[in-house]
Amino acid sequence: MKVAIIFGSKSDKEIMKGAATALKEFGVEYKAFILSAHRVPEKLMEVLNKLEEENYDCIIAGAGLAAHLPGVIASHTTKPVIGVPINAALNGMDSLLSIVQMPKSIPVATVGINNSYNAGMLAVQMLSLKYEDLAKELKEFRLTMKKKFIEENEEGVEF
Repeated sequence: MKVAIIFGSKSDKEIMKGAATALKEFGVEYKAFILSAHRVPEKLMEVLNKLEEENYDCIIAGAGLAAHLPGVIASHTTKPVIGVPINAALNGMDSLLSIVQMPKSIPVATVGINNSYNAGMLAVQMLSLKYEDLAKELKEFRLTMKKKFIEENEEGVEF
């Protein structure tokens, strides 16, 4: 069970940390990289080839501004790619639309703006199709989450 987390700039590190947090919660191995589709495309290709060789299961890619990184990655692999639009301009809407509007046959699963935690959770869900123990752990996580939510809100809310 291995997931790669790739983002284009050092300034995105804090936002992309959520993906690592979610993966850690489920014991999923990951490796994170700062790579740019525009500034170091050759290095990006080198890393993608290595990820293929090392049998990574999926890739989480965060991007702002032009937000090409997730799509470029998806165009070079058949592994699932989860895009995280990062709020760099226009409240992140430019990034969201760039990532979600991929051409036919080259999909990028896309989560909400700056929501890398959900990207990590989506990766866990994808992996749970292949890894039975992870599927059980995810099911237990959801049951615990529901129980905790009900307990915390059972008595109503005060303002």
